[in-house]
Amino acid sequence: MADPRTTAAQVKAPIGRLGGGFMTSREAKAVCEEYGLGARELYFRGRCGVLGECEADVVTSVAVFFPPRHVEESWNGGRKLAVEQAVELYAEVCREWGRRKLGGYDGCERIAELLQPVVEQASSVGAPLFAGWRAVPLPDDPPARAVQLMHVVRELRGGLHANAVIAAGLHPLEATLAAGHDATPFGAVTGEMIAKFFQWPEPYATPGPDVVARRAAVEETTDDLMAPAFAVLDDSETDELIGLLRFGHAR
Repeated sequence: MADPRTTAAQVKAPIGRLGGGFMTSREAKAVCEEYGLGARELYFRGRCGVLGECEADVVTSVAVFFPPRHVEESWNGGRKLAVEQAVELYAEVCREWGRRKLGGYDGCERIAELLQPVVEQASSVGAPLFAGWRAVPLPDDPPARAVQLMHVVRELRGGLHANAVIAAGLHPLEATLAAGHDATPFGAVTGEMIAKFFQWPEPYATPGPDVVARRAAVEETTDDLMAPAFAVLDDSETDELIGLLRFGHAR
């Protein structure tokens, strides 16, 4: 039987993929083309629009792993969309991607049933994007509902992970470069690849053993911080959730 911390560790990879896959999807690209947006303009206005209309510095405070200048350019470049519209468009991209990817998976309804109390009862302290996305209405159909809930859980982990990185004394770029040196959550992707994708300017310093060790410890801390959210499920429910997500992840 999986305890809450084990559950947090076991579900982070499938939730990371299924709850975030829509961000670079063909559905997202279609919205960018329709509204004349750059990919990151939709990403920041849509994802961070739950904060409301605000200055770019506020967005930078939650988009911890991106260079502040890139955040500012993308957020301000997307101002052609009101934040309310951007959030709704982004949420619908999430839902449509879920329908396409998991539309034939019967486990979606149960995944949504299990994740909903996790989302509803988790503390939002230190995770403002989680709090904002938790307030976005859920769709009724199981694939879209399950994926939107996974996105919300992903935002919870992301916020807590950022806190753990900062508490460990790591610069976000250091943490990013060291991420590819451990087993999770990026697999074979290198830290340099992630840093380039996030638009950090090159060249990159090679993380030393101390940085790599602290980054690995941050991952453990994040699992610790996520454990209380899964404590609302009993042992059989956590095992069921892990199994369902594992199967969905493999699709």
